[in-house]
Amino acid sequence: MYLTKEVKEEIFEKHGKGKNDTGSAEGQIALFTHRINHLTGHLKDNRKDYNTERSLVKLVGKRRSLLDYLIKKDVLRYRAIIKELGIRK
Repeated sequence: MYLTKEVKEEIFEKHGKGKNDTGSAEGQIALFTHRINHLTGHLKDNRKDYNTERSLVKLVGKRRSLLDYLIKKDVLRYRAIIKELGIRK
């Protein structure tokens, strides 16, 4: 399993306010980015897996909406998370 409890705690501890802070926008964006990277790697090997492709598109949309929320709320936090995760605008 690629996303264990320890990996999630590490992501939220690094990008959120703590390992139990799962609701912050930065933590959620970081988790979605981790999942998107995993699904992208899976799709490189399995090109015809359309269910995974659909899931990937939905995750990208969720991450985009969180990023849009964050840019409206606080531009500095948005710029920091974009730079830290290496996400294109």
